[in-house]
Amino acid sequence: MHSNQLKIIVLVGATGLIGSRLLEALLTDVTVNKLIVLSRRPLERKHPKLELLITDFHDLDGYAEKLSGAGILYCCIGTTMRKAGSKETFREVDYQLPLKLAELASKAGIKKFIAVSSVGADPSGTNFYLRTKGEMERDITASFRFQKLAFLRPSMLLGPRTEFRFGERVGQLFMILLSPFMRGRMARYKPIHDFTVAKAMISISNSVNNQRVYESPELEWLGK
Repeated sequence: MHSNQLKIIVLVGATGLIGSRLLEALLTDVTVNKLIVLSRRPLERKHPKLELLITDFHDLDGYAEKLSGAGILYCCIGTTMRKAGSKETFREVDYQLPLKLAELASKAGIKKFIAVSSVGADPSGTNFYLRTKGEMERDITASFRFQKLAFLRPSMLLGPRTEFRFGERVGQLFMILLSPFMRGRMARYKPIHDFTVAKAMISISNSVNNQRVYESPELEWLGK
C-alpha cells in the first residue's frame, strides 16, 4: 500500500545529478502542490509549485517555521574529495550538513527524511569517503525519530554532468561493459541512471514499509 497524500515537499541539493532529476519529477507530480527548495544560489528553473529559499547552511536557525506543513525532506547533497579540496570540507558537506538538515526537519515537524548516501557506506570502514557516509547514516538514525527514515546507496551514477570528467567517463564505460557480469553480491556495484534513483526516492517516500537502507538493485527496481 502507498500513501499519495503528499502536499508540501522540501528538496536540498536540487542542482546535483540526482537532485535535478528529482526536482523535475516532483514538479510534474500531481500529488505535490508546493516544492520548497533550499539552495545557496538561485535556480534557473521556474514553476508555480516551486518556492526557492536562498539558504545559509551555516545558520539554519529560523528556517523550521518556513518549512511548516512539509511532509518530506529529500537530502540530495554531496560532493567529492576533489571538489571539496580537503577532508574537513568534504566532511562538512557530506556529514555535518545532512545532520543539520535532519535536525531542521525534526524541528519543522517533517515526518519523512530521505537521503542519498553511497554504495559501500560503512562507519567502521577504512576508506574516508565511505566511512563518512556511514557515520552520517548511523548518527542521523541514532539522533532523530522520523516516521520514515531511509538512505539510498546508489552505485556509480549515469547521467549528464555540468562538467566533463575524463576519468569518470572512462570508468562509467568500463562499468557498463562489466554490468552483465555483476551478479549476486556484486550486483550492488552496477552503475545506475540518475533518473532511476530519483524515481526510486519518490517510491520509497510513498511506501509504508520501514526499510532503512536501499542498495542499487532495489533502487533499479523501485525506479522503473
